[in-house]
Amino acid sequence: MAEAERSSRLKALTKQRLWGTASTDEEAREQLQNRLNVYSRIMFWAFVALIVFLTLTYRFVLDKTPALWTYVFAGSTVLLAVMAFIWRAVLVRRKVTVEGLFAIDLAYAITIGLAFGAAAAAQYDFPPASYTSLIFAGLNVFMRALVVPSSPRRTAVISTVTFLPVVGAGLFLGLIGRNDPHLPAVAVVVGGALLAAISIIIASTGSEIIYSLRQEAHHAMQLGQYTTGERIGSGGMGQVFKAQHRLLRRPCAVKLIRPDLGAENLDRFEREVQEMSQLTHPNTVAVYDYGRGSGGVFYYAMEYLDGIDLEQLVKRRGKLPAGRVIPILVQVCGALQEAHDRKLIHRDIKPANIILCERGGVPDVAKVVDFGLVKDFTHTTGQSTQVVLGTVGYMAPEQLTEPDRVGPPSDIYALGCVGYFLLTGRKVFEGKTDVDICMQHITKPPDRPSESGTAHIPKALEDAILRCLEKTPSARFTSASDLAEALEAIPRERDWSRAEATQWWAEFKSQPKDQDITEQKTMTVRVDLDRRSTSAPLRGAARPGEPGLAGVRKT
Repeated sequence: MAEAERSSRLKALTKQRLWGTASTDEEAREQLQNRLNVYSRIMFWAFVALIVFLTLTYRFVLDKTPALWTYVFAGSTVLLAVMAFIWRAVLVRRKVTVEGLFAIDLAYAITIGLAFGAAAAAQYDFPPASYTSLIFAGLNVFMRALVVPSSPRRTAVISTVTFLPVVGAGLFLGLIGRNDPHLPAVAVVVGGALLAAISIIIASTGSEIIYSLRQEAHHAMQLGQYTTGERIGSGGMGQVFKAQHRLLRRPCAVKLIRPDLGAENLDRFEREVQEMSQLTHPNTVAVYDYGRGSGGVFYYAMEYLDGIDLEQLVKRRGKLPAGRVIPILVQVCGALQEAHDRKLIHRDIKPANIILCERGGVPDVAKVVDFGLVKDFTHTTGQSTQVVLGTVGYMAPEQLTEPDRVGPPSDIYALGCVGYFLLTGRKVFEGKTDVDICMQHITKPPDRPSESGTAHIPKALEDAILRCLEKTPSARFTSASDLAEALEAIPRERDWSRAEATQWWAEFKSQPKDQDITEQKTMTVRVDLDRRSTSAPLRGAARPGEPGLAGVRKT
């Protein structure tokens, strides 16, 4: 077992040495296949252009056509057909193993070299043909060095394989006395070999330079003690990568915060990650470490959750039964209560920030991510201005009208929106614009979830959701714990059992995973507290006497 594991690591290391940017075996394979696809497309159309050019030249420009041109044309057509099949039927439509891709790369080199060598030899009565073959073989070598990820040594080998038949054809023409009449045979053969050698050196040097750049990019992704792998998520704040601790070999997720957010915001993120690391509730994602990488990028490492967020779950599988929703909401309440006890408000509770996973054989374990990503700040102009981040479908009214009052009730409101979404498959409010949705959160009473045509929803659960969605914070549950108690008091429905959950997760694990999830948009709202009033509402805002969005603008 140890020997097999060591062999696997050596293979992965070998692949990384071959093309430098690959962090995982699958990423390396996919990268190589994509590049061979591009290489095939370019060379196919280049050969088509060459054959068309030569055909037209021989027919309409030159007085003489090589004696064996018909065979050269037929052979070139067969070569194009084979290349088209490999390109369209294999590289485009199938998942090819690394070994298979290496074989295709080598087969291209051998076939193209033999084709140009045979074309030069067959057109022995037309000396310029050998030069054309040599030039196009060189172009092919350079194109491969630019497009296909490869180590310098492999590039040298592939290039040599391509040039050997062409140089051999030149030697053959020299021996039979069919070389360029203006040059001695030795000059033609040696000159061709020298040109091939120089081309091989240039191509290998180019691969070495590109390889070094890829290596530098790979090393740049070494963040502290963490080696990043494939990207598993992205959003407005940054990107999330699967990673591994270099010493512990522990899988984790590393979130990179965009450096262009500004030094002030990055310092704020650092403080908040320190606070997040103090959260120990089992339904809160565990934060392991944080730091700054090269270029000032801020990152933090957290536990890797091999599951699915609630946003994607509902989009793919539809609304959830009440018997499944209640335990999920109760778990989130526990995570929120611990955070609220530490004076930490989430401010962006939404389905995409709640990951459902299986832990230790326990199905449907909810994990809350991205705690505390927004705080207040004042511009240097002295204006009392606040920036509030949130997702419009899940923002409490006070987040928009009175952001200085954002507190635990705001998270409870957002959790009510999440529960509504899970039960009905749609958001509480929908509109054509973000401002329209925001205004509905401020002024419009929500429809009862049961009115959406959803299957049976317990009245007690529906009432709890609607209480979370009260416009006034004081009318909602006083704490996440109170909400959890209300949910736990609801008689359990028989529409979701432990056996069903276990079977669901077994099926989920057997399906291919999406490697990259784009996060739902988080809206930035800038609120000018000095201008906040009901006298100057935005278009489509509340009627006089109702709270408005004056002084609020999306950025």
